[in-house]
Amino acid sequence: MRVSDIATLDVRPCRPETNLAAVASVMWEHDCGVVPVVDDSNHILGVVTDRDVCMAVGTRNRLASQISAAEVMSGKVFTCRLSDDVRTALRTMSANGVRRLPVLDEKGSLAGILSLTDVILASRDTRGARAGDLTWSETVPLVDAICRPRTQRELPAGERKEALVVKG
Repeated sequence: MRVSDIATLDVRPCRPETNLAAVASVMWEHDCGVVPVVDDSNHILGVVTDRDVCMAVGTRNRLASQISAAEVMSGKVFTCRLSDDVRTALRTMSANGVRRLPVLDEKGSLAGILSLTDVILASRDTRGARAGDLTWSETVPLVDAICRPRTQRELPAGERKEALVVKG
């Protein structure tokens, strides 16, 4: 299964100078939690998540309309290609603890977003499944690895369980 088979391709990016009020409006209107930030050539510069918007407004003592996307966007962006196998994209998500990847076309321009939601919906739909499609049983452990709190991802596998136990 290719990224192009399941990614959301109708994506509305913003520019670095776009203010966070406008970014939040895009998120609300398109029911999404991330807005890619692109340059004039539609090349990815970063992403702004709903958490970025929230934290910026809550900690900067400024209105959302006074904070630009460039001020809060992630500087390090992990991406995938339309032609990538979904499992390759999931490994990128898992290795970096991210829930969404901007999807690039063959020219390196933004083509869409691959989210955990896309992956989960594709893996649970077994109607018309073909050989090589992503299965629910292989998706769940990857989702667990991606969603694990940062401190848990950094622990060796054998120590993760003990760290989750609340000591009283």
